[in-house]
Amino acid sequence: MEVSRVILCVLSVFVALLSDRFVVLAAFSQSLDSDFTFTLPPGRKECFYQTMKKDASLEIEYQVLDGAGLDVDFLISSPSGQVLFSDYRKSDGVHTVETEDGDYMFCFDNSFSSVSQKLIFFELILDNMDTDEDPDDWKEYVHGTDMLDMKLEDIMDAINNVKARLGKSVQIQTVLRAFEARDRNLQESNFDRVNFWSVINMIAMMLVSAVQVYLVRSLFEDKRKIRT
Repeated sequence: MEVSRVILCVLSVFVALLSDRFVVLAAFSQSLDSDFTFTLPPGRKECFYQTMKKDASLEIEYQVLDGAGLDVDFLISSPSGQVLFSDYRKSDGVHTVETEDGDYMFCFDNSFSSVSQKLIFFELILDNMDTDEDPDDWKEYVHGTDMLDMKLEDIMDAINNVKARLGKSVQIQTVLRAFEARDRNLQESNFDRVNFWSVINMIAMMLVSAVQVYLVRSLFEDKRKIRT
């Protein structure tokens, strides 16, 4: 009897740990993040589509990293074609949408510019995409959890808390990298512009100096003819 009781205890602990691992995997699949960087030519409009489920959340953040003016037109529309958000010639923006079933469209428009192309970064954060699965169904298959020193719910809450903080850190670092890339492109553009105008000013100064020397010398030249 003692041996069988020990075996049952070991099996209950193993089932609890295995179930907790499946719960952790399910919790990690609830949020999907992705980011993209692309070049938008002048006079062009690019649109992207994202399939969403009902009662989910779609968050999009975009930034113009390079290009004259650092601005772009942006809009996002619902599956029925209704425009939910629109920005006019902005350098960055963040929008969150509570979604329904269907394909959401978001577009970047550079048609107002006929010369400059734009380098655009955007990030998509999809939450509550696995609404069909109930994460609490595993509890009915676990027995003997009262023998553990720490409850499985506490372990799951702690891991989900760590996962949320890590996801937020990754999101912030991605946004900071985008800001750094935009600032670097702006600084390099200003550096090239300063060098160009410095060369122009130097050439102008040399021409003015040459003209001044010629004029001064011409004042002291005796152009009268000497007869002998």
